[in-house]
Amino acid sequence: MGYTDQSLSVLFFPIMAQGHMLPMVDMAKLFAARGVAVAIVTISGNDALIRPAIERFNSSASSSIQLHLIHFPSATEDSENINFLSSQAQIFKFAKTVALLREPFDHVLKDLRPDCVVSDVFLPWTCEVAAENGIPRISFMGSNFFAMCAMDSMERHQTLESLPSEAETFVLPGLPHHIEMLRSQARDLRKLNPSIAPFMEVIKHAREVDSKNYGMVVNSFYELEPDYVEHYRKVLGKKAWHVGPVSLCNQEEVDKSIRGGESKGGEECLRWLDSKKPRSVVYLCFGSICDFTIAQLKEMALGLEASSYPFVWVVRNAGEEWIPQGYEQRIEGKGLIIKGWVPQLLILNHVAVGSFVTHCGWNSSLEGISAGLPMGTWPLHAEQFFNERLLVDVLKIGVAVGSKVYGLRREEIPVVEAEALETAVRRLMGEEEEAEERRRRVRELKEMARKAVDKGRSSYNDLGNLIQELVERKAHAQLLI
Repeated sequence: MGYTDQSLSVLFFPIMAQGHMLPMVDMAKLFAARGVAVAIVTISGNDALIRPAIERFNSSASSSIQLHLIHFPSATEDSENINFLSSQAQIFKFAKTVALLREPFDHVLKDLRPDCVVSDVFLPWTCEVAAENGIPRISFMGSNFFAMCAMDSMERHQTLESLPSEAETFVLPGLPHHIEMLRSQARDLRKLNPSIAPFMEVIKHAREVDSKNYGMVVNSFYELEPDYVEHYRKVLGKKAWHVGPVSLCNQEEVDKSIRGGESKGGEECLRWLDSKKPRSVVYLCFGSICDFTIAQLKEMALGLEASSYPFVWVVRNAGEEWIPQGYEQRIEGKGLIIKGWVPQLLILNHVAVGSFVTHCGWNSSLEGISAGLPMGTWPLHAEQFFNERLLVDVLKIGVAVGSKVYGLRREEIPVVEAEALETAVRRLMGEEEEAEERRRRVRELKEMARKAVDKGRSSYNDLGNLIQELVERKAHAQLLI
């Protein structure tokens, strides 16, 4: 059964990973709040991550979001969510296996007949299925304009391929700022492990359908990276709308607490933070799929202890063999280690938190900006090294901890020593002029972020522009029938 009213209808389809699902659910809520008939489709088994947020929205808003569950045609995977897979090889395989959902997705489109599909960039086949049904597809990458411009620069100019063998650094040509990176921080396709091959096929497919998409929605705001919004639209000639920070649609404490599912250590963490002085605590979290070697975790533990600042550290790794002898006793009352998922929005916005050490995933980076926190940058892979340059060089609100090698497997990445983390934390939390200036800048960006989503401001208006364009497209299409 399709949509019952005559308004614009949009179907959202995120890839099954928390870092992609959560911002797309937030985005769906923004569309629904503007009168759009919205549905979200995901694999059965993933709904527990997003159902509480959808039900909460439906109970408190004048509009509602439908949730549609689909199934793999057969038992093809051990897990139906990237975050529950135990190895990078499984993740890469999963990204390709998701294409088996083509037929179930086609059935959903024929049933609902939406006016537009917004789907994850890593589901490129949805563009073709949507086109077969006469429906435009808008892609969502989950990144920012700067990173997309940087990636385009590297591909367009064949930067790594043309680099002299002895060169250790390179400059990204054609960008509004001078952006210099280490060669070791770039993804070199010629040196990647064969296990990534299935994922690279997905990326290749995404590039092939890029020109067939209606455009892209971006979780960013104009005031954060105006030069790169303009570069993406005018120099690269691509259609995009900035609609973020989408996480700011979660204003109530309950919305922040249920975002992403149940947390085992969230309440304990918030009580612990309540006992600390304002802006005194360092928060460390490296996203939902990043983990580290035992050697690296030990160095992190020692670096945090040596910094002398209170800390909350979220660790994804299983086991406790990495914890230095006597460590838990030494940090009692001063450090809190949490295993698993936490309500990050509540923690970042707690008055006791003064800085954020992050893997530079874009969700975390933008949430840190929206909370007004300077960041210690520790990128690992994907577009995270580009995001580091945005935070450190362009926005000047970050301190690089010292991650210098792009690696998809933790064993590929050299250990960053304890002293590097200690130094970065002291720079972030100190009272020197450099630290104060960093805090001033990020406070300004926090205010810009919050204004951007207000009525009549940049992201609110750009979302409105997109909705209006889709409404006009629908009206034109109906005239031709």
